[in-house]
Amino acid sequence: MTAVVVAEHLRRTLPGTVPVTLVDDVSLEVDRGEFVAIMGPSGSGKSSLLYLLGLLDVPTSGRVWLEGEDTSGYDEDRLADVRLGRLGFVFQFHFLLAEFSALDNVLLPMTRLGRLEPDAARRRAQGLLDSLGLAEHARKRPDQMSGGQRQRVAIARALANDPLVILADEPSGNLDTHSAATVRGILRELATREGKTVIAVTHDPSFASAADRRIGLVDGKLDPTWTPPTLALRPPAAAP
Repeated sequence: MTAVVVAEHLRRTLPGTVPVTLVDDVSLEVDRGEFVAIMGPSGSGKSSLLYLLGLLDVPTSGRVWLEGEDTSGYDEDRLADVRLGRLGFVFQFHFLLAEFSALDNVLLPMTRLGRLEPDAARRRAQGLLDSLGLAEHARKRPDQMSGGQRQRVAIARALANDPLVILADEPSGNLDTHSAATVRGILRELATREGKTVIAVTHDPSFASAADRRIGLVDGKLDPTWTPPTLALRPPAAAP
């Protein structure tokens, strides 16, 4: 396996009268095509770690390597280019633009990157929606779709520029059981069939049990002994 994302002694501390360390000396590697779940108690620094790995935040110290490239020397323009072209993000809240259709929301990253001609971009956006079972919803606005459908549009948007890595922050957190299973299955398939590297923060043991590997985080530090007590009770239900 080839490590796609490498974190080296990552630390993120918020300054203040009493500094707060959110991520504390974390080192890890994630391979190409691997689905990794980051778990831990509330406030343990899971999202903070994900944002460092996704180059959304800058570490106080330490480095993130992406496909063997040290990103610590990148300026903000270069970081923005990498986030747009090589990373895809899915959040607990879909953050779709309310006035845009599903198709136009998926088109946005492609338009910003400018890699494809408009007609080709539109075909790709429609193809992504089709592949996620949203062919009949392409012209709908977010308020005309269910929560699960909106989250699938958000996944299509994350895939728009064919990223190397998908980073998901509680992607099933606001969904019913059926929709959560669908999203879990989609991310699993992206790793298994398309070779995408998927790194997901989750508090849901059923979601985490679909991952290849689970990483425990407690008080900002890696804790290989931390496991939710319900994780091994039963395998996840098959995604519809």
